[in-house]
Amino acid sequence: MQPRPFWTERIESAWRKRPIVWLRGVRRSGKTTLCRSLPSVEYFDCERPRHRRQMEDPEAFLESLEGRRVVLDEIHRLENPAELLKIAHDHFPNVRIIATGSSTLAATAKFKDTLAGRKEEVRLTPAIQVDLVSLRVRSLGKRLLQGGLPPFLLSDGFPEADYQEWLDSYWAKDIQELFRLERRHSFLKFAELVFASSGGLFEATRFAAPCEVSRTTIMSYLDVLEATSVVSVVRPYSTSKTAEIVSAPKVYAFDTGFVCHARGWDVLRDDDRGPLWEHYVLNELLGRLQLREVKYWRDKAGHEVDFVLAPRGRAPIAIECKWSAARFEPNGLNSFARRYPQAKCWLVANDVERPLTRRFGELEVTVAGLEHLVEQLG
Repeated sequence: MQPRPFWTERIESAWRKRPIVWLRGVRRSGKTTLCRSLPSVEYFDCERPRHRRQMEDPEAFLESLEGRRVVLDEIHRLENPAELLKIAHDHFPNVRIIATGSSTLAATAKFKDTLAGRKEEVRLTPAIQVDLVSLRVRSLGKRLLQGGLPPFLLSDGFPEADYQEWLDSYWAKDIQELFRLERRHSFLKFAELVFASSGGLFEATRFAAPCEVSRTTIMSYLDVLEATSVVSVVRPYSTSKTAEIVSAPKVYAFDTGFVCHARGWDVLRDDDRGPLWEHYVLNELLGRLQLREVKYWRDKAGHEVDFVLAPRGRAPIAIECKWSAARFEPNGLNSFARRYPQAKCWLVANDVERPLTRRFGELEVTVAGLEHLVEQLG
């Protein structure tokens, strides 16, 4: 069992705020292993009938666990999971519970109550930078090619067959149980096409014909992928409808390994690393910082910034991602800074060891590695 100390501390920190933690993450991201590695926990697998029977009387079940730390894995398998967690919060505050699932609570049909104000949420992403140390992965190239799901990342070679097996399991265990969609072929075809075009502007009509469904169905499919953390929908940052893109989102696959699989890459060329690095930076922002929203910026002249963070009451933060700092062109950040002169502009590159400040005319850019960026934003 490989320790993942960043995530262990994230859960402990969430428990210090509230007695109920919702651990959300895609299939095989390591939720079960992480939960079972927590010290002094009682583990219940809600897929097992014996464990579900123990919870049929929630009050009696919780009384038996007074003062303990409890894992309720795959809690959506219960008949009324929200009721159990609500009773736990309201009447058994000294029972610390971590419940796991693949989707957001709001998207899970069995959760009539999303437990607003009663839970802390932790989103477990594919492996972040600090995980590479604890998982003893020395090659960032391997992380980009094989992805960040621990079984895939730790595989000796490119685990091509495992990606299809994952998609089949995702359909059977997540989509069918949580959403009960029809047309398996159309949905999985859509997922594969999204992975192949990951990081680009999303136009629903492009997917309708190859998936043999309507544009409306494509949008509902996208909602399902987002709710189950299989894609991140990055929406445009804008304050001016006349000069900026305001509606078309960019859609990123949750994991670089699935991008490589969908594109038919089993080795990486130099040109492949740039777009995968952009995905990796996004994963770091979502995982390390637990951000709920990351945006991008584009104007109608075609100038673009990879990511924009908009902290409330503060100036926006514009982030450009380059595998090599030498490939940076300032046009996008320049255009953004002219429209938002108070913005803080960053270039995050893989080959920068020490942060520095560079000027491009009137534009000031902090050039840094990913670790420094995350430390400063955190």
